[in-house]
Amino acid sequence: MASSPVPRPLVRGHNPALQARGRGGGGGDYPRTVAAPRRIDLQRRSKLAGEAAAAEADLEIALATPADPEAAAFFDVDNTLMQGASIFHLARGLYRRRFFTTREIASAAWKQAKFRIVGSEDPDHVADAQASALAFIEGHTVLELEQLGEEIFDEAMAARIWPGTRALAQLHLDQGQRVWLVTAAPVEIAGIIARRLGLTGALGTVAEHVDGVYTGRLVGGMLHGPAKAEAVAALAEREGLDLARCSAYSDSANDLPMLSIVGHAFAINPDVRLRAHARREGWRVYDYRTGRKAARAGLLTGTVAGGVAGAVAAALAVRGKRTS
Repeated sequence: MASSPVPRPLVRGHNPALQARGRGGGGGDYPRTVAAPRRIDLQRRSKLAGEAAAAEADLEIALATPADPEAAAFFDVDNTLMQGASIFHLARGLYRRRFFTTREIASAAWKQAKFRIVGSEDPDHVADAQASALAFIEGHTVLELEQLGEEIFDEAMAARIWPGTRALAQLHLDQGQRVWLVTAAPVEIAGIIARRLGLTGALGTVAEHVDGVYTGRLVGGMLHGPAKAEAVAALAEREGLDLARCSAYSDSANDLPMLSIVGHAFAINPDVRLRAHARREGWRVYDYRTGRKAARAGLLTGTVAGGVAGAVAAALAVRGKRTS
């Protein structure tokens, strides 16, 4: 691939892939009306979520002259870059600021926990679970969440960044590569983390809004599992990256689709399944936890606590565009 000049940030709200499908509005903007069919297969939902995440990604730090313009590194956030779940820290900070009530978050958490326990893969159930979890952000503004997110990063997230992972990200930057965060957390919050750490940008869950006010609906779905791989692939195509020369880092086996599409995969603070997979594939493993924390990590994966965190993540997914 030919070297390109400084990558241009995508105009916020523009997604050619979605427009080509007839979902877009006029004038080259991101679709002002996002269709919400009753049934949509999970693979298509993941693809749409990934495309939406890539379309919303902004370059937080532009490299003047990328020394390696075809390579980039992609980092998961929760328990990979940051100790704990970023969405939990965000939710706690928002609750303290009366962004939502105990009743609202408890209702969302229960519906998500019930969905996870049933374990349904039915597309209708997936859509319903995500829609119910997002209901209470309707009416809040993008500006409101971004301002609070800045405060909450300083208050609860900055001190939880794993120094070892941050150092790995810096190594890629020092080699002239771009570094992107890829997370199910709201893209606004992911962008704040990337900017504060001096990284290139972030891919996160996209939700629609109109005139800066959230509708409570996701664009495609949460950026989780296969959707992360779709987002990375879409971004690579947009930015002229060679995935065979790219790297990806994660703590969870849920991110195997993303880890498997790059040429260099790494496990950081891995869960049991990812550690075993990394061993089979010969991937390098970094573990920055204490022995006790590492032992507990496998037990906590997929528990009700994880369900609640997932509920909050969906409920606070924020950033997209909305109906006119």
